[in-house]
Amino acid sequence: MGQTEKVKGKCSCGEIEYELTAKPMFVHCCHCSWCQRETGSAFAINAMIERSELKLLKGLPEKIDQPSNSGLGQQVCRCPKCKTALWSHYGSAKEAVCFVRVGTLYDPNLCPPDIHIFTSTKQKWLVLDGSVPVMEEYYQRSKYWPESSIARYKCAISA
Repeated sequence: MGQTEKVKGKCSCGEIEYELTAKPMFVHCCHCSWCQRETGSAFAINAMIERSELKLLKGLPEKIDQPSNSGLGQQVCRCPKCKTALWSHYGSAKEAVCFVRVGTLYDPNLCPPDIHIFTSTKQKWLVLDGSVPVMEEYYQRSKYWPESSIARYKCAISA
């Protein structure tokens, strides 16, 4: 995804449409058992972006509080009609940062993972090629994120 390229997404029924107005700060492919259960899949791919860079084009998602493995909980923004999970808010960043479900983008190929996390619980049949970092658990942001993304994150959570 180019720095100025706008990427659009929607829910399954089309009730909610949105646009990312900046490149995501970082993209996680999470293999934790919680993400597997929530998605009904082998992993979840989340593009982290400031809430100010996610523009609603149509509709209004409903916010559902759900538990999370961290114990801090998460707020999942879903379409009120088809219940597609569009993005979440986690932990200390609260609503300042959106974890956008990459599968809801019109072209998910625009946001490939920057890192695979919690691979200690990944599906054994899934082979990762090592083209991006692979972490058994979580990781230290300062070791993997570009400096510009760290600055954006800090700015978002301090606003």
